[in-house]
Amino acid sequence: MPQAHRRRRITALAALTVLGLFAASACGKDGDSDAPASNTVNGLSYDLSPAQSGRVHAAKVDALAAQLPAAVRDRGTLVVTGSVGATPPLRFYATDDRTPIGSDADISYLLADLLGLKVETRIGDWAQNFVKVDSGEADVFISNVTVTEERKEKYDFATYRLDNIALEVPKDATWTYQDRKSLAGKTIGVGTATNQEQLLVKWNEDNIAAGLPKIDLAYYEKTSDYYLALSSGRLDGYLGPNPSAQYHAASAGQTKVVTTLSGAGDALQAEIGVLTKKDNGLAGPLRAAIQYAIDNGLYKQVLDRWGLGGEAVPQSRINPPGLPKKKG
Repeated sequence: MPQAHRRRRITALAALTVLGLFAASACGKDGDSDAPASNTVNGLSYDLSPAQSGRVHAAKVDALAAQLPAAVRDRGTLVVTGSVGATPPLRFYATDDRTPIGSDADISYLLADLLGLKVETRIGDWAQNFVKVDSGEADVFISNVTVTEERKEKYDFATYRLDNIALEVPKDATWTYQDRKSLAGKTIGVGTATNQEQLLVKWNEDNIAAGLPKIDLAYYEKTSDYYLALSSGRLDGYLGPNPSAQYHAASAGQTKVVTTLSGAGDALQAEIGVLTKKDNGLAGPLRAAIQYAIDNGLYKQVLDRWGLGGEAVPQSRINPPGLPKKKG
């Protein structure tokens, strides 16, 4: 078994043992998994199989395909990179422990269909995905990427979902969240180099300036690691993407979501976008394909399939206002 495959398997099994999560990533030999092919959470059945027979597909739209840069159109593929988490619904491993599935995967395939392309999938840690786009190894980064002013200096975005984040805490936690001051003196987990980290750092600076105890930021790369930290009491809370937090809280039954807010904080309603290298000619056709999917009901089918209807955007935009740049 390849080393990367082995690490994913160990991570998934740890999450299953400690938290009683669905067995989305636990497997034996290839094609010989004991993991359930579906899981029902809050009345919605999630397809966890690699086959994804219910995935939303579409026919090629010639007018959209004609907008592609000639090199991409002639190559016939859309190379998509992204991170893969341990829990639905965004981008996670199917029951074979190697096939990325989820809402972001479905968006990738839908866009490729409309543009007359085939999907080539790449997988990387969060920071690696930006490098893959920078180097030209990948055309797009589709993995819950928030539009920020800093990122817009190097990349173009075509938006496809609202960006909402959630504060997840142990189920028996008695404290409540009112605003950033509620986090003073607490240990809060967050992903490195994310907009959630940027928000927490800013809130911490504001709290300290107001004479409040600092927020102890704990950094996590893998979702299963922060699940363990929450369940063991090493974390008071974790600030992360709302869709994954809601699913985890409902399926594992050991945590709860105490607040949901924009991924840009109070500044504006943040949006998630398909990220591509700046001025490479892909942002326009990607936006057009997303808008076509919105106008023709295909987009709604994808979001509803993963319980994300509440985060739908009425229109796709290129490079809308994003999370403000860090000061200094």
